[in-house]
Amino acid sequence: MAKKGKKNKDQGPGTSTIVVNRKARHEFFIEDTYEAGLVLEGWEVKSLRAGRVQLVDSYVIVKNGEAWLLGALINPLPTASTHIQPDPTRTRKLLLHDHELSRLIGAVERKGYTLVALKMYWKKGRAKIQIGLAKGKQQHDKRATEKDREWQRQKQRILKEN
Repeated sequence: MAKKGKKNKDQGPGTSTIVVNRKARHEFFIEDTYEAGLVLEGWEVKSLRAGRVQLVDSYVIVKNGEAWLLGALINPLPTASTHIQPDPTRTRKLLLHDHELSRLIGAVERKGYTLVALKMYWKKGRAKIQIGLAKGKQQHDKRATEKDREWQRQKQRILKEN
């Protein structure tokens, strides 16, 4: 019987989070999110199950009508197969519907948006990635966001004390 991971309540039943790119929400304004499947090799799936993945500087490009994930680091397990040479930073194909791809192509090429990887998770036994259509934040935007977040924390402390 397969192991069951921690359930994430906002994704529904049958899902568990592998990794979250918290830096992306700090660096970008996320306008819209999309769910995409990943084309992986066998050793990559085993590494995902072990949690050996980083999405910090990963992004998505759209080339020839296909979406590709760049910069995601999936470290191979030490017990990975010896007859293949695992490449931890290889470009991985993303599986999206045609209407989603056309919408993303239009936004990225015409409006100056970028696509960033937000989180990776399991859904019904399949590895999925959540990508966000995003615009970059300036330094003053980051400071304003941090100021708002600190104010919200302070309000919660005040309400908790009273």
